[in-house]
Amino acid sequence: QVQLAESGGGSVQAGGSLRLSCVASGTIYSAYCMGWFRQGPGNEREGVAFIDSGTSTSYAASVKGRFTISQDNAKNTLYLQMNDLKPEDSAMYYCAADWAYCSGGYLPAPTMFHNWGQGTQVTVSS
Repeated sequence: QVQLAESGGGSVQAGGSLRLSCVASGTIYSAYCMGWFRQGPGNEREGVAFIDSGTSTSYAASVKGRFTISQDNAKNTLYLQMNDLKPEDSAMYYCAADWAYCSGGYLPAPTMFHNWGQGTQVTVSS
């Protein structure tokens, strides 16, 4: 069982930055894929960024070049640095972890994950 707790969301103006954090506890396997999803009102949950055990990263086209995913294994913490935020980035952001393939640019579906955090809200105003 893995527990995930996100933090770092908030309200910013377009062009601003936020850094989301996700602290993981419980049974965490080093081979897990860790990632961030987001879900806006009326929208399906979509993959944003992922990192595998070998530190290979994958990004959605809409955030590539603006968002950076990283992890600190010593702190069991996953990060999402979000720069040049746009109003369309506004959503609830969720951290997820599981035995999912997420290397080489592949974006796994939400159904591949069974371990989720409660989410942190990001609101970007124009």
